[in-house]
Amino acid sequence: MNANDGGAGFGAKLFNESTMKEYVSEESFKAWQNCVRTHTVLPEKVTEDIADGMKRWALEKGATHYTHWFQPLNGETAEKHEGFLVPDGRDGFRMDFSGRELLRGEPDASSFPSGGLRSTFEARGYSAWDPTSYAFIKDKVLCIPTVFCSYSGEVLDKKTPLLRSCEALNRQAMRVLRLLGDEKTSFVRVGVGAEQEYFLIPKRLFRQREDLRLCGRTLFGADAPKKQELDDHYYGAIKPEIAAFMQDLNAALWELGICAKTEHNEVAPAQYEMAPFFTDANTANDQNQLTMEIMKRVADRHDLVCLLHEKPFDGVNGSGKHVNWSVSTDSGENLFSPGSTPADNTRFLLFFAAFIKGVDEYSELLRCSSAYAGNDKRLGGNEAPPAVISVFVGTDLEEVVDAIISGEPYVSTRDRSLTVGKDVLLRISTDNTDRNRTSPVAFTGNKFEFRMPGSSQSIASPVTYLNTILAEELKQAAEVLEASEDRENAVKALIRDMLKAHRRIVFNGNGYDKAWLAEAEARGLKNLKNTAETIPEYISEKNIRLLTGNGIYTRKEMDSRNEIHIQKYCSVNAIEARTMLEMIRKGVFGAITQYLSALTGGCGFEAKLREKVGALGDRLLEETEALEALLLSLDAACDPAEKLRICSEGIVPAMEACRRTVDSAERLIGKRFWPYPDYTELLFSI
Repeated sequence: MNANDGGAGFGAKLFNESTMKEYVSEESFKAWQNCVRTHTVLPEKVTEDIADGMKRWALEKGATHYTHWFQPLNGETAEKHEGFLVPDGRDGFRMDFSGRELLRGEPDASSFPSGGLRSTFEARGYSAWDPTSYAFIKDKVLCIPTVFCSYSGEVLDKKTPLLRSCEALNRQAMRVLRLLGDEKTSFVRVGVGAEQEYFLIPKRLFRQREDLRLCGRTLFGADAPKKQELDDHYYGAIKPEIAAFMQDLNAALWELGICAKTEHNEVAPAQYEMAPFFTDANTANDQNQLTMEIMKRVADRHDLVCLLHEKPFDGVNGSGKHVNWSVSTDSGENLFSPGSTPADNTRFLLFFAAFIKGVDEYSELLRCSSAYAGNDKRLGGNEAPPAVISVFVGTDLEEVVDAIISGEPYVSTRDRSLTVGKDVLLRISTDNTDRNRTSPVAFTGNKFEFRMPGSSQSIASPVTYLNTILAEELKQAAEVLEASEDRENAVKALIRDMLKAHRRIVFNGNGYDKAWLAEAEARGLKNLKNTAETIPEYISEKNIRLLTGNGIYTRKEMDSRNEIHIQKYCSVNAIEARTMLEMIRKGVFGAITQYLSALTGGCGFEAKLREKVGALGDRLLEETEALEALLLSLDAACDPAEKLRICSEGIVPAMEACRRTVDSAERLIGKRFWPYPDYTELLFSI
């Protein structure tokens, strides 16, 4: 596909509705549509017809294998390829793909993270076709999106809870809409658009840094003389090498039906962003997982490396994945659209107030959804939101909220347009909110933007929790309205009560201001500064009630995810610590020794350099020994809480101490002695 084909190649590798119509019977196509709409099981005959159509289409596209493509609890995607080619019982072969092979696969369930749900000797697991998500072709393999569960039925993937949360929200939203007199809407759909930030660096430099290869980020590195102070990279002219990458990325994504709409330079040097069109939550999740994989592949073809870590370089912007989230009816009406008179839009106010209430009541769960080692390095600065959860609504809506709480009529005092230029009479209609980049949850006109998730993570869990929180609040609202005899006044009272009780979560100011932390504490809002503080909140009683009560997880599944969360946090920190020790011992110590040996002159400044660098070497030796001791204590610890404590209170600060010393040494030691590419090379070589 290229830019001159008029978009004819869009979706060429996607078994979407238009393709399905060509390869399956009309009867089977309608049965599939009904299955998607009503969540019913497809008849065997229909499944066989769809499987045969998929096979014929895939073979025509050059595919040789198929796979059940699923999303295990490690946050990645998984696939096991099976050939279409099978013996025909004589001397030949045939291409075969049955309805049973479409419906179910059997990958090993014990080798993926399970949090104790599976043991090594309990290996059986099942993948099952998700008919709501389109199959696609990647590397001559037909990829069939599936859910993944254990032999005994426990959910072992991220897709299943997401699907359950979408259905829970649909169910409760429909209940509320009927109570508001809406008899036309058939279902409510969750829409998601996930912005993706990333870094690109030369492959040759990446290969020279063990920390980048093993950890995805630099574990040390002195600041470059220039960083992002001049704001000259953001939205700047895209360099030819990067433009070529973006063009190939777009072509690869478009073939898979992923509409990459926006691309630009981000704030940090060597940082970029792409953003897709909104689509349904399940598709958006699948597409974002594919996008991350394809970014890395396309970068490799251009002798680049795509870094998706949240903080690959210290001292400059980190990378996030801003999850834009909305809810709309099957006819396309956005339930978070305030309209021209939001104070009079009862439906909007009810959904809006319910979500405000939900964020306040379950802020810890939202914090959990983006708490992990990589994101700890990013949150709290350089356009990443702070750890305190709050909701930005904009000045107009804040005034509407306060008017409702006080019972006073709302009167807008602002002109919703602005004039540009002294002599040029150009009037621009403005949005009903500004944008607040320091807010974890921001209302942006007709949707909420959840800015906490990090660039490398799956969006499945954050969206699952957003959906479930709103579903729970709508369920409670429906119960109040169903019990009321005067529904019109009951709705008004309900909106007022929700906003009044949860006004504390609304904050339009600067989330980086230290005064906000004091104010947040006075409001009773938690400041869960890091992953170790956050993880225990996941299995609080209220979160267990929320997620089990809405059918998202069982208690056993929640406990397993909590165990995986702890294990991954500790494993990442241990890997980074061991990598740092290896790089220091095999590279940095050698550089210090060689540099000291080279200082043979008798002049005063060389003596001072020898003294300074020698002192740094002595300090670094002590710090590495302390870090090694902490790793031994982590290995010896059995209690999960103790492991968390050792990592957060011991290993993380010990690594930071080593980094400070190494960075100080790098600033003094001659470049020809330093064994690793520095920040200037890494960030400014393209």
